Amino acid sequence: MYESAIDVEALVAIDVHTHVEADGHGHYSLDDELMDASAKYFKADAIRTPTIDQIAEHYRERQMAAVVFTVDAEREMGHPPLSSEEIAEGAARNNDVLIPFGSVDPRRGDEAVERARRLIGDHGVRGFKFHPSLQGFRPDDERWYPLYEVLQDAGVVALFHTGQTGIGAGLPGGRGIKLRYSDPMLVDDVAADFPQLDIILAHPSVPWVDSSISIATHKANVFVDLSGWRPKYFPPQLVRQVNTLLRHKALFGSDFPVITPDRWMADFDELDLKPEVRPLIVKDNAARLLGLVAK
Repeated sequence: MYESAIDVEALVAIDVHTHVEADGHGHYSLDDELMDASAKYFKADAIRTPTIDQIAEHYRERQMAAVVFTVDAEREMGHPPLSSEEIAEGAARNNDVLIPFGSVDPRRGDEAVERARRLIGDHGVRGFKFHPSLQGFRPDDERWYPLYEVLQDAGVVALFHTGQTGIGAGLPGGRGIKLRYSDPMLVDDVAADFPQLDIILAHPSVPWVDSSISIATHKANVFVDLSGWRPKYFPPQLVRQVNTLLRHKALFGSDFPVITPDRWMADFDELDLKPEVRPLIVKDNAARLLGLVAK
């Protein structure tokens, strides 16, 4: 059972978007074709398939904490997922730097609801990662509302991939992955209908960045993470809003291992941001959202 031992004061940053892509049994989160396409898209410069213990050491060396997760997309993609239970156990071994999120496939209906309950109650996960395009579902479909209700009642976070994805990029038909499912406006209904559910819209949401900004400024329970894009490529309107209206809503996320925290931070240092905004983004906002400090 995971219980955090993170010393927030000692941290430099909290990365809210870190992928576990390999377990200790020789299994990977994506098949070879998708893994290679993703690495090519991101020009990945890190170990491409770090285990959870390698991730922990990477962040420990940098005095950072990281939210770790996988994505269960077996039903849509036909590839067996990594175990969210094992990820939670790995985070418990490294609870000084790691925070576990679970993953369930909403399309599994009652099975997904029950598994979410177990991951929360038996394993202590602090949130759930959803990738609508990879998992093949519309977030606003009311068939998934019983699942969201479990998350809201438990007080855990729902993190939704939004916008472009490097998975399948450059392949014929993008390997059948439909980008429209990751329009952040499909999450707006969820945020409205579950006002006590804290939601993170992952990534700058290109090509729907203005929608993401609108939702996060309108809904008190919606945040944005800045993962998956090097900050030097952020849309200018996103930088403006992060510096003003979204200063308490924006979160550091790298998308490790395809973008390393070192690479992300080097670019972030070059952004024209107010000095008081930087610590909010890299650590303080996430610490409050994740319950590591009082809200």
